[in-house]
Amino acid sequence: MAPPAGWGRRPRPAERRGASDERRVYRVAEVGHAVRETLERKFKDFWVEGELSQVHQARSGHVYFELSDEREVAVVRGVVFRGTVPAIKARLVDGERVRVRASVDYYVQRGQVQLQVKTMLPAGDGNLAARFLAIRNRLAEDGLLDESRKRPLPRAPLTIGVVTSATSAALHDILRVAHARAPIRIVVADCRTSGDLAPRSIVVALEAIQKLPEIEVILLARGGGSPEDLWSFNDESVCRAVAASRVPVVCGVGHESDTCLAEEVADVRASTPSNAAEKAVPEWRALWQELDTHDRRLQSALAARVDRGRIVLGRLLRRLGDPRSTVLSAHREVEALDRRLVDAAADAFEARRARLERLQERLQRQDPRAALRKDGERLRELDRRLRRAADRQLSIHQRQHARRVAKLQGLGRPAVARARARLGALGGRLDALSPLRVLGRGYGIAFGPEGNALRSASEVSAGDAIRVRLHEGELHATIDRIEENE
Repeated sequence: MAPPAGWGRRPRPAERRGASDERRVYRVAEVGHAVRETLERKFKDFWVEGELSQVHQARSGHVYFELSDEREVAVVRGVVFRGTVPAIKARLVDGERVRVRASVDYYVQRGQVQLQVKTMLPAGDGNLAARFLAIRNRLAEDGLLDESRKRPLPRAPLTIGVVTSATSAALHDILRVAHARAPIRIVVADCRTSGDLAPRSIVVALEAIQKLPEIEVILLARGGGSPEDLWSFNDESVCRAVAASRVPVVCGVGHESDTCLAEEVADVRASTPSNAAEKAVPEWRALWQELDTHDRRLQSALAARVDRGRIVLGRLLRRLGDPRSTVLSAHREVEALDRRLVDAAADAFEARRARLERLQERLQRQDPRAALRKDGERLRELDRRLRRAADRQLSIHQRQHARRVAKLQGLGRPAVARARARLGALGGRLDALSPLRVLGRGYGIAFGPEGNALRSASEVSAGDAIRVRLHEGELHATIDRIEENE
């Protein structure tokens, strides 16, 4: 139960006012329950080491003892319940030093703190306990022990996988219980369940069986044994493989008192392999009975729904009344509307016909054909007047053009004669100055190797090729000798 309201906090100023009789006074049971919840929440699962004393077994089969500290005076009481006693590996005798995995329980009735033992090992086996605790802490840090990540089992699986030794009694128990509960298909992945090679074998089997798409749940199981025999199911790789499974995993290892980390990581913990089969495989008679119950509930719900529908339909029919009277009334209303429609259509037709007659009369008075004939005559008259005006303007322009041509001709002939005379004089002067006319008198023009006209003998040398231009044709020669004028 939760601590009582106000437990563990200091009173507020408002609560401190007044006399002491106004303060909250707790009952003894409230304090006891608060202490119990606090201790059980903080010391839910832990290891403690000490020396056994006052060991005695009650008639009920439970073993009670005291666990003492070796360094100072400190004692805590403990109990090993009857079902856990066969799985205890340490000697339950006074003076035996042991390492205990337990949880704290507080008995409110007697005000006594007591350890409830889950596992007890001789103190010499403390290395296993330390490894167990270290692995568990790592798994808890990664969230693999959180209850929120646990998945529910399928309600009615058709195929389940079993990871265990194919020759083990655990597999025999699983097959017996599963086939007795329902006709279900079981696929077995054989693996080692003890020894140094067991962890790797279990991981490989888990990964292999998940590759079958029809597998809906996996049972990881092994029979009882010593802590060393069951240690493979505390291996970290096995625990992480269980957590990474594609489908839910039911883990049942050893007896009910045995506890391993694979069971804590699995989606469902079973006390034994047989119990694992019971949790994974539903009992077909119970399923059939549940189906029959759902069928009866469905039929009852359908019948109730039909009855409610009939009641609602009856109410609606009563509100609707006799449909024949409704139809007859509607028929009369339709006939009245039809007569009104015919009368309105006739009135509208007569009004439009009268309007059309008035428009025809107005149209006849303003016949467009007469207007077109009148406009045509006017258009032809305008055309004749336009032609006469155009002819007059054309004859005037023609006479003006003739006078201008005659005037231009009279002014142009003397100017052309003067221009021709001047052009002849300039042509004669140009012809007299033309080098070609000089060439015609027997002269020539010599061009040097670079194509320039030669004016002096010093511009060429002996052996140069020259070109001489005559009045008719050219001469190509080579300089043999150069003589300069004195």
